[in-house]
Formats: sequence, C-alpha cells, structure tokens
Amino acid sequence: MKKYAYFLMTLALAGLTACSGKGEAKKAGVQKPPVAVDVAKVAPMPLVEGIEVTGSLEPKFYADIKTQIPGLVKQVFVTEWVRVRKGQPLAKIDVAETEALVKRFEANVESAKAGLAQAQVAVSRADRELARIRKLKESGLATQQAVDDATTEAEAAQARIAAARAQIRAAEEEVRQGRARQAKGMVAAPMDGVVSLREVNVGDLASDAAAAKPIFRIVDNRLLNLTVTIPSAESARARVGQPLEFTVDSLPGKVFSGKVMYINPELNSGDRSLKVIAEVPNVGDLLKGGLFAKGKIISGKRNDVVQLPRQALSAWDTAAKTGTLFVVTDDMARLRRVTTGAVSNELVEIVSGVKPGETYVVRGGFNLRDGDKVTMAGGVKQR
Repeated sequence: MKKYAYFLMTLALAGLTACSGKGEAKKAGVQKPPVAVDVAKVAPMPLVEGIEVTGSLEPKFYADIKTQIPGLVKQVFVTEWVRVRKGQPLAKIDVAETEALVKRFEANVESAKAGLAQAQVAVSRADRELARIRKLKESGLATQQAVDDATTEAEAAQARIAAARAQIRAAEEEVRQGRARQAKGMVAAPMDGVVSLREVNVGDLASDAAAAKPIFRIVDNRLLNLTVTIPSAESARARVGQPLEFTVDSLPGKVFSGKVMYINPELNSGDRSLKVIAEVPNVGDLLKGGLFAKGKIISGKRNDVVQLPRQALSAWDTAAKTGTLFVVTDDMARLRRVTTGAVSNELVEIVSGVKPGETYVVRGGFNLRDGDKVTMAGGVKQR
C-alpha cells in the first residue's frame, strides 16, 4: 500500500514539472519582437512666434467708373484686361445737344461783348455832352436843368456798361458749364491700372451716375490688401507694423510677405474676432485680387527652442498643453509626459519633458508600449 502511494506521488510531481517546463517554453516563444520606428535627436532651433491667420487679397486701389451724364454710347476705346493710364479715354457719350448749347452760349458771349462796346460808346458820348453843357452853363447859355439832364445821362451810360459786363460774365459762365457737361461725355480713366470689367458697348444707353451701374472697373494690383481676422484671445498680440508671411494655393511653396497697417479698434460682435489689414507689395505681379491666403502675423522670435513634429506626440491636450511621446534609451522605448508651448505650422514647442540630444520616436509610436524594444529604421536623424 505504501509503495502504491509513493508511486502516485512520483507521477504527480513528474506531471507538475512537465507542465512548468511547457509554460516557460510557451512564455519564451511569444516574446514581442523589437518594433521598427523612425527616430530623431532633439535639437534646439529658432522659433518664430506668431498668430495664425487666413484671409483674402484685394487691390488696395481700384475704381468703379460710371457715366456722369445720360446719353447714347458713341464710342468704346478699350477692352477688358488692358492696362490704361490716368486720363486715358475709355468711352464717349453722344453730347450733340450739349455741343449745340455751347455754341449758342458762345454766341451770347459775343453778343454781350458787342453790347459792352455800344455802352462804352454811349458813355463817351454822354461825357462829351455833359462837358459841353457845363461850358454853356458857365457862359449863361444853358440852364441848370440841362446840366442835370446831361449828368443823369452820363451816369446811366456808366450803368449800362456795368450791366453789359455782367451779361458777359453770365454768358461766359454758361459756356463754362456747357463745356464741363460736354467734357463729361468723355469717360476717362481716373488712375493707372488694368481694366478688369467692361460692361458697355456702342449703342448702349448710359444713365447718370446716381442711377447707373459701373461700366468699367480699373484695378491697380501693384499694392494689395490682405484682410484677415484673428480670435479675441490673440488680439492683444497684434500690432501695427508687424510683418506677415503667407502662402496662396495657386503658388505652392512660395512665401509672400506684407506688413500690418490697420487694426480695427473694436471686435466683431458676432464671433468676437478682430479684423486686421496688411499691406502687400505685389512684386512680379504674381498675386491677384480674390486669392485666399493662409499665413502668420509674426509677433516675435526665440532662439534655441526645443520643437518636435506634431506626429511625434500622442494624447496631446492642446488646452492643457500636455502630451506624451516615446524616448528611446538603450534600444528601449520609454513613455515620457511633456509640456507643450507655442505651435508653428507642424512643429510644437516642448517646454519640459525632453532635453536636447535625447532620441525620440518620430513615426511608429502607435505600436509601442512603455518598455518595448525598438529597432531604428534608417538611423537617427537630427531634429
């Protein structure tokens, strides 16, 4: 009986030993292999701080041109997209009636001048008659009544000269007004620029400026305005004179610059945003009005700032300015909590948590856990 019991105990111990060996073997067989990741070394770099903005471009100077007088369009001298100079004729309105009036007003001037000449002759005659009557009076050959009548006639002749001169001034004023109205028949460019709109043809009936729509638009693209809005939280950082850098979708990779010129003194009541206008020199005439722009108002610059790509961060809380990333030490990934700061395009400032010279995971961190072994694909890059 004792031998049988001893035999059963031996079998049980042997079974436990075999099971233990198989468990250890199984555990050794499923060990996680090293994870391939892209890594880079932390290296300080300059940080350009600014306010991210979006907006649209428009010409700083442009003119919508209307006709000043109603009438039939007689001639059109330009087409769209041609460059014009200030004072250059664009179109002509038929002003035949006004031309006839001007000729009549000019004739009235000549008539008034003839009337003045007659009045001057009458004055000369009246003066001579008055002098003759006075001599006769001294000789006793004329009465005082005759002297008074001659004096009155001389004064009346002088008054007729004044009236004739007033008639001349009135007639000349009519001529000036008629010629001014006649000149309004010629629609001219008020500034240098390019004709971006033409809404008139020969034979069209033009209205006066109060009721008419523009028949031409001239734009000067040499200087553009970039109008952007910034959130109220960033409004205190905006200053007149700050540089602004931006890009447009039509010219990828090319960076344009401008300067903040105007800041609205009050926020928009709807979304609490602040309107800012920057002036942009259009060097090379590459930019056009209406283009959408995305850029940054530069508010400052710091050197030797640790900045890492956004993709290296996980669990990034932009409000709390915290996140995590993996730092590689002895081929092992270690999860590190970091504090973030300013954001510049795809780079995020790391205020604390990593130091220059440390190696961190750029890509491949989504497969990692704290303590995993890693292999570094393509070596270590400087960042």
